[in-house]
Amino acid sequence: METRDRVRLEADVYYPDSAADFPVLLMRQPYGRSIASTVVYAHPTWYAAQGYIVVIQDVRGRGSSAGEFDLFAHEIADGADTVNWAANLPQSTGAVGMYGFSYQGMTQLFAAIQNPSALKTICPSMIGYDLYQDWAYEGGAFCYQNNLGWALQLASETARRRQDEETYRTLYAAAHNLPIADPVCPTSGILSHLAPDSHYHAWLTQPESDPYWQQRSPSSQFQTVDLPMLHVGGWFDAHLRGTIRFYQAMAARSTYPQHLWIGPWAHLPWSRKTGAIDYGAEANSPIDRLQVRWFDHFLKGIDSGLLDQPPVCLFEMGTNQWCRFDHFPPAGSHFYQLVTTGLAGMDEREGKLIAESSTELNSELSDELSAKLATELKFELFIESITESITESITELVPHNTHQLTDILVHDPWRPVPSQGGHAGFPAGSFDRSSIDGRSDVLTYTTEPFTTDLHLAGSITVELSCQADAPSFDLCAVLSEVKPNGQVFNFSQGYRRVAAATPAVAYQTLTLQPTCICIPRGSALRLSISGACFPSYAVNAGTGTAPHASHLIAAQVITLQIYSDANLPSRVYLPILDRT
Repeated sequence: METRDRVRLEADVYYPDSAADFPVLLMRQPYGRSIASTVVYAHPTWYAAQGYIVVIQDVRGRGSSAGEFDLFAHEIADGADTVNWAANLPQSTGAVGMYGFSYQGMTQLFAAIQNPSALKTICPSMIGYDLYQDWAYEGGAFCYQNNLGWALQLASETARRRQDEETYRTLYAAAHNLPIADPVCPTSGILSHLAPDSHYHAWLTQPESDPYWQQRSPSSQFQTVDLPMLHVGGWFDAHLRGTIRFYQAMAARSTYPQHLWIGPWAHLPWSRKTGAIDYGAEANSPIDRLQVRWFDHFLKGIDSGLLDQPPVCLFEMGTNQWCRFDHFPPAGSHFYQLVTTGLAGMDEREGKLIAESSTELNSELSDELSAKLATELKFELFIESITESITESITELVPHNTHQLTDILVHDPWRPVPSQGGHAGFPAGSFDRSSIDGRSDVLTYTTEPFTTDLHLAGSITVELSCQADAPSFDLCAVLSEVKPNGQVFNFSQGYRRVAAATPAVAYQTLTLQPTCICIPRGSALRLSISGACFPSYAVNAGTGTAPHASHLIAAQVITLQIYSDANLPSRVYLPILDRT
């Protein structure tokens, strides 16, 4: 086909073995159309056999399509033109649906922005609704490992199109063994030399306020679009926050059904085992059959029964079963407070998570402070100091208290805390992180083993009362299940770069990856706090400079204090479900 500006785009078209007319399923992707996202979906021939014309197109400047590739820059107009072209293919009924994940999920949103009348429904999976917050950065921290790996992959495709074999070989090798020699400065010499036009350079240097991000983010242009949508995500997918953000925005205003399915998957593959955990046969992807039921309803008018069920379907890890909800569960309102002897970095038994209603917690606080803890859900962002009189009153209230007010965490850029699994690392998923938790630069706070199952579903936040001796520092929070045998398996993580810290105590909030999990009785819950998670995120040099302007030789040792005082509590808010 030709776009409105006369650029030739090429596609493979798969037909059912029939002379009848059929709706069209469209996928637009940048990796060479013969792949057709078969890393997570069935081959297009399977979809064609279900009674659909399937179109897999190379976007502009990718595969064998003409033009110059510019990340997300042409997908609005090209997407609308492709929908209109596909609707007029031979044997087409004129009704078009779209599917695909990641970049192919984004092209659906961009194609819908101009509201082509033939586009009846979309099934976006694992997307970044806001390109800055949901893809390139998390909590203001550059997502080093994922961003660099993807940029090298796209640059390799550019070299392949140019038949530059030497450059392709160099980029291929780099993509499969990431050249991360400088942990604090993510600038890539290979990309600067071999791919000066890569989006990676803009992602690293453009501030969040720059129009670059708005021009390439669906969130800034999607307000007039309304279609039935099937949203798909994974608990260990780096773009889950974008998937949920988009679903919630559409569910709040759409006049059409909005359904959300989240499995126990990383970005790929969507199978029963993610990381070191086998989630059972139910975790194998149901999405191909689900999408056919969805398209049957909205493109063929067949009542598949989908709309008779609650719109949110979440896989509960632990029980390894799918659970239905009327809406995505709200953020947690039940809190556990961090309590410490001051040795939470030295021994896993010294830092504790104490439930808000716990007798142990309440016995350490005055009645007034305890009531304040139980009712206050938001903290002041800034507290000048702890007065001597309050400290004395606490001493009088708890004369035999062995707990200290502070844990000290020392971040050394020479040996940053490594990343392992989670949603931002590779490979992603759940792994035994007990050896990482044993480091002295990782603070751990653990509950007592549960006497009943603990069900969590929704978003998690951690609020830390802290201060550092540097103008900038990072905070990483990981939630894990501690099994009776001592193994520690992560299931949720959050990261934040504090760009303008002051010496005074301040509350810092981390938003962790949403989850749905059952922590069985006999296991415990652990919160791990560190000042790095490398190479998932670039290491903070502690100088206050932007990542691309930071220098490894100038990277500072950062001393961070985490308070767990009654007046300066640090807490984790959990979305606890009552299954009684």
